[in-house]
Amino acid sequence: MRADVSDDQRALTVSDATLPVIDLGGLCSGDPAEKARIAAELGRAARTAGFFYISGHGVPQGLIDGVMAASREFHGMPRSYKMRWWSGFTTNRRGYVPFEENGADFPRVINMNEAWDMSYEAPADHPDYLARWRMTGPNVWPDLPGWKERVAGYYDAIFGLGLRLLDALALELGVQTEELTRHITYPTSQLRLLRYVPNDLPATKDIVGIAAHSDFECFTILLQGGPGLQVMNADDDWIEAPPIPGCFIVNIGDIFETWSGGQFKSTQHRVVNIGRERFSFPLFFGLDYHAIVEPLEKFRTPETLAKYPPMKAGDHLMRMTVNAFRYIADAKEKGVLVTDYDVPGENPFKREARAPVGKDAAAS
Repeated sequence: MRADVSDDQRALTVSDATLPVIDLGGLCSGDPAEKARIAAELGRAARTAGFFYISGHGVPQGLIDGVMAASREFHGMPRSYKMRWWSGFTTNRRGYVPFEENGADFPRVINMNEAWDMSYEAPADHPDYLARWRMTGPNVWPDLPGWKERVAGYYDAIFGLGLRLLDALALELGVQTEELTRHITYPTSQLRLLRYVPNDLPATKDIVGIAAHSDFECFTILLQGGPGLQVMNADDDWIEAPPIPGCFIVNIGDIFETWSGGQFKSTQHRVVNIGRERFSFPLFFGLDYHAIVEPLEKFRTPETLAKYPPMKAGDHLMRMTVNAFRYIADAKEKGVLVTDYDVPGENPFKREARAPVGKDAAAS
């Protein structure tokens, strides 16, 4: 999506994509038939692989270039500077995440990335911020000129794109958009400015960019500046999902799988350790912390209710990440973070891939 991404980090063309590419251009045309057609395309992709590219999204290239430059600027600063905004100084997951924070099993399992985390801005007197450990509250910002404006501007544009996707997916499911958006006032919709650190370590199951996982929110809108992403397709095989100029990649998350009674697929994905510097920018489009997530009324059957019991959106997010960041895991171990929800050993939405083949084997 950027002019300065080197040729060896580009996908080929839209026609070479191994996942659906959906043009959203008609969503704002005012033509109900065109909107319904695009919604149907999104639904087909959500019901199969759960991953797809989107073009015609309307996000200005200047905002994309701006957030790329902001990430390079911050991650290029000395570590002593970045640690002034360490996420461990907060209880709502804001600020800088050094690579050794990624996973309570470090150094046995290493996610070779560092990040800056920000989310939907909530006031300092919000009850969930005062209650701590609920992913809600004010952001923190480094003192780099113009940095906040570039990152916040990109966030606002992608969040707005997320609302348009939510509206189209509601249409596809045959439910009123308000049935979904009523859960969005101060959502836990996080943007991560990820930098995968260059290294000469091998790509193994214990040395990865990010280990295999599903996403815990409604869906994720991802801008990526290089290869490395692999996703599980509809046949449960790992396939490459490189960047395509002009496109974002979207994947369905656990909340939409639950809402749809399992019709939409929350799909496993991972980033292999390619050894090169790589930047990516996922926005995890979520709900308010206390939103209760269960199959929507039209999808409720004894089977779907048994498979998808009600869960609090924020509790699900926290239970799946409490052991993914060392400072949160340490807070839980010391009794600083007291959970009133179970922390499972693995994500209940996990799907198993078929036996890996070819170059995927080393990363499985």
